[in-house]
Amino acid sequence: MITRRKLLFVLMMVPFSSLYARPAFANKSSTSIDAPTNVPKGSEVTIRITVSHKGNSFLHYTNWLRVIVNQKEIARWDFSSGQRPEAEVFTREVKLNALENMEVTAEANCNLHGSAGPTTIKISVKD
Repeated sequence: MITRRKLLFVLMMVPFSSLYARPAFANKSSTSIDAPTNVPKGSEVTIRITVSHKGNSFLHYTNWLRVIVNQKEIARWDFSSGQRPEAEVFTREVKLNALENMEVTAEANCNLHGSAGPTTIKISVKD
């Protein structure tokens, strides 16, 4: 027999369980990089990072994105539960002068599931 107390407990838990249902379809934050592979020396290069992450709620979101060029962090975006990325797929751009060959690495992180790992491309700078 279900007591009134058990019924009340079950009814109170239903809203909380729905908060955790969405991350079941979630994944790790992943990145892709769009940039030219060959550029003239001294030119301005636009590097576009696209982040994909299924699930974007106050409990579950991409909490950071960073861009590293030749082992030096050149850009970082930190997010919080109150200031999440604008969508499950979003982009950020970085512009820099091409003075030498570049190895560009981007990585994003989900606050619950972590990162799918870094993405790296190489940009050749020609005289």
